Amino acid sequence: MVKGQSELREEVLAALEKGALLNATKHAGKAEVGAVIGRVLAEFPDLRSNSGAVAKAAQASVQQVNSMSSAQQAELLARKYPEADKPAQRETRSGLDPLPNAVKGKTAFRLPPEPSGFMTIGHAMAFTINFLYKEMYGGQLWLRFEDTNPRKVQPLYYDSFRSGAKWLGIEWDHEKNVSDDLEIVYSHGKKLIESGHAYACSCPPERVKQLRFEGKACEHRETPPEASLRTWDELLAKKHKEGEYVIRFKGDMQSLNFSLRDTNLFRTIDHPHPLTGTKYSLWPTYDLANAVEDEVCGITHILRSSEFRTELQQLLREALGLRTPEVIQFSRFNFKGTPVSKRLLRPLVEQKLVTGWDDPRMPTVEGVKRRGIIPEAIRQFTLLVGYTKSEHEYDWSILLSLNRKLLDPVSKRIFFVPDPVELTVQGAPERDANISFHPQNDLGSRTIPTRGVFFVAKPDLAAIKEGTLFRLMDLYNVKLKSSGAKATGDYAGDELIDGTRKFQWVTPDHEEVRALSPGALFDDAGNFDKESLKVLGGFAEEAYSSLKVGEVVQLPRIGFARVDSPGVLVLSG
Repeated sequence: MVKGQSELREEVLAALEKGALLNATKHAGKAEVGAVIGRVLAEFPDLRSNSGAVAKAAQASVQQVNSMSSAQQAELLARKYPEADKPAQRETRSGLDPLPNAVKGKTAFRLPPEPSGFMTIGHAMAFTINFLYKEMYGGQLWLRFEDTNPRKVQPLYYDSFRSGAKWLGIEWDHEKNVSDDLEIVYSHGKKLIESGHAYACSCPPERVKQLRFEGKACEHRETPPEASLRTWDELLAKKHKEGEYVIRFKGDMQSLNFSLRDTNLFRTIDHPHPLTGTKYSLWPTYDLANAVEDEVCGITHILRSSEFRTELQQLLREALGLRTPEVIQFSRFNFKGTPVSKRLLRPLVEQKLVTGWDDPRMPTVEGVKRRGIIPEAIRQFTLLVGYTKSEHEYDWSILLSLNRKLLDPVSKRIFFVPDPVELTVQGAPERDANISFHPQNDLGSRTIPTRGVFFVAKPDLAAIKEGTLFRLMDLYNVKLKSSGAKATGDYAGDELIDGTRKFQWVTPDHEEVRALSPGALFDDAGNFDKESLKVLGGFAEEAYSSLKVGEVVQLPRIGFARVDSPGVLVLSG
């Protein structure tokens, strides 16, 4: 048994083999790993938390199936899986699971980004889940910016989330910023002090950290509410500098959950806010702001990643007499080799290891868009994998497979020759080749005048011997006469001959193009991969010049690619 398969059930291994065989019969004997993974995860949604093992096993199954002849594949499929062409009897995932205590027309969800960085594909999937539930239950959806740290938030980050959500097709009913509601949050903060649930503390951060570690309270915990309220008023009046005082919640200093050990609720940040300027200097922390805003917005269901603990917010709600929404948590949407954490990504930008936050290797929405990944692929991928509490990494191949399936019927085929070498075909007729942009669908055509001189890929010629017959795609056959810095061949007729290699080609009227091939940012050891962006230099046919920036095309035998800028393509993978 291949390594990586032993942890999977026999029925799953059989489904992988069957999926590989079915996929191979539909694609000229060559199965695609991503398609097989997607099929099996749809059939066995409980394996979403173990997609890494599924990917390894799928790769092994595909490799084995692709080593067979078409006849062997058909024989094995008919013998072992005679029911393969019949509709599957096993229930498959068609959407998201129902939510607890959700009533149609009476639900409210929120998209709560912190505008301290650019929107990532992880945000995109979380946004999609909330939006799909909003549609499912006919509820309300809030776009609410958690902008309570003026040192981190920037206007371009707000715009990143707005434009990213619109690109995904997500429509929200209301938009607000927590910074708009500071007076409301202040009223709840004051109520906590008055009721003895919070107090003003002037301990240095190092002492607070040590006492929290030891599970001991400082002397300020017993400060009478009246004294803490005086400090509160002074903080609002900006009479204390940053770091002199904080307002802390009176939690449980013995709790194993350190966030309950008298955590900060308010702190002074002496820095202008991009929206409110210098009007405020006392800012609430995440948990209090969320507890209050969820009440203000009437949120009924909170769907968020499990990096956030729920206990503190629940204690704050109880202390303030606020409603308790249903909380559904799921693991962070991490992709193999491409973490979404700003802590890991920011150094790459600062050290110029990537070209910026929109580098096509980055998991930002702008980076993903540059790869030609479309919103519907993200939506389908989110529905396919759903969400789970267990931590795991998703495999890019599943998303990319869905993306290719969606792009295939609507993308023009454009010839691209990497590492080109000149080929002169002797005895070739002068011919204007009229070639459709798509083999099945009507996407138009182009006419390419040919005069016997071409450019083909050097690796293609290197793979054959002199005297070998090959075909220039959609044109005619050539017998290789000589190869080297310049190659020559003889015209060998127009007849389609089975088994003949087919080469892409361009004429001397071509466009010089660089094709960027993005890979995973980090290797399996967690180190930045300096070779994660490869560049293919080559020639594209003249029709390339009429393509628009943002248009996605297919380069035969290479893959889908998005026009990134004049003369530059980004391969989708």
